[in-house]
Amino acid sequence: MKKIEQFISRQKVSFVCSVDRDGFPNVKAMLRPRKRNELKEFWFSTNTSSMRVSQYLENARASVYFYHKGLIRYEGVMLKGTMEVLTDQETKNMIWRKGDTLFYRNGVTDPDYCVLKFTAESGRHYRDLKTESFSVGS
Repeated sequence: MKKIEQFISRQKVSFVCSVDRDGFPNVKAMLRPRKRNELKEFWFSTNTSSMRVSQYLENARASVYFYHKGLIRYEGVMLKGTMEVLTDQETKNMIWRKGDTLFYRNGVTDPDYCVLKFTAESGRHYRDLKTESFSVGS
């Protein structure tokens, strides 16, 4: 699991997936998580007004995907779990960064700024033509 954690730490982009009202998956590229607790918990910043937030409020099922494509080797990690939408000030303060005012003009208290907290339950890791499923411990 440590190798998977190290792999995720090196990625600059992540893909988050939500489920829409019709039951179809919706994928969105996002910057890497702002904070992470091993493979279990991931925190992302986003706009409260986003479509993704409304989807997670209706259906918390989610997945997050990380990948790297090299010249020869491809590696990817998919995690399945649930996504919470957090608007409490303590959590918002926890992952806030100085440059975020570019996206949230009113700063860390901007009502259009919220946190997505992903909690993983299981995953799949692909590397060197091999795929391995795994559970994420609590």
